[in-house]
Amino acid sequence: MSLILLIVILIAAVIAMSYFAYRIPFYHPDHSESPYDLPPEEQYDPYRETMTALIHSMDDIPFEGIDLTADDGTKLFGRYYHVDDDAPLQIEFHGYKSTGQRDFCGGNKLAREMGMNTIVVDQRSHGRSEGKTISFGVKERFDCLNWAQYVARRWPGKPITLAGVSMGAATVLMASDLDLPEEVKGIIADCPYSSPSAIIKKVGRESMGPASILLYPFILLGARLFGGFSLTAAAPVEAVRHAKVPILLIHGEDDRFVPCDMSREIFDACTSPKTRITVPDAAHAIAYILDPEKYERTVRQFILSLDIPINEHST
Repeated sequence: MSLILLIVILIAAVIAMSYFAYRIPFYHPDHSESPYDLPPEEQYDPYRETMTALIHSMDDIPFEGIDLTADDGTKLFGRYYHVDDDAPLQIEFHGYKSTGQRDFCGGNKLAREMGMNTIVVDQRSHGRSEGKTISFGVKERFDCLNWAQYVARRWPGKPITLAGVSMGAATVLMASDLDLPEEVKGIIADCPYSSPSAIIKKVGRESMGPASILLYPFILLGARLFGGFSLTAAAPVEAVRHAKVPILLIHGEDDRFVPCDMSREIFDACTSPKTRITVPDAAHAIAYILDPEKYERTVRQFILSLDIPINEHST
């Protein structure tokens, strides 16, 4: 009896520890982020006024709300910004515990200036989309596929580009080896991590030191038991080995959250046509803010390389 009791206690302890580990990176029930809650690090101090002004400008633009049901039944929400009836369309995916208005305050402006209609997605477990679990792109990649399928049904034949920032960049890259509609012509990934496990290990080492090694197995188990996904089921660095469309990678060289070398790893693994640029001194997710001219020139060249016409619009 004592052995059975010990086994029960050990199992309970493992489950409890796994739940604790699940809640740290994955559990996100309140969806309370504001686009104006900018990162507190000093790297962002010189750019807060510019970012806030861009977010305000985006907030002033009318949009059509779109409700979409994911394959697993999760209700998703996106904001459709219309420029022209005949325009190509870009679908935009924000990062971890962020918002589309913040992460795409510059990128969405650029897309609209190039004459593109856009859908700015609330990733699952964020904003007005349902969900309590962030899966670092593992489940979100299928949401990306669902959004692309929706656009292809609603606007058949219109060229589509997928764009993402941070976790959103990982999301669109992990969708690159899925059966995307033929309308999807290319992917723009700004500061992606190489894999969900790699970024969690990196952040764990920085926050917990060597103890993070002991916690990692519980994170894996917690994702399975309470999040319903395998953290290692997909990774950008693996997906791009089978990518079906051209990919543009952008990364800030002073990114202290997602190391710039991660996009180099993705670039080296990618087998489809690929381009990678880095922006000196740029922190995480603000390459556009720091060097808009280089960012805009690179994105325009990439869009033109996809044979998508650019029709300049003022915004």
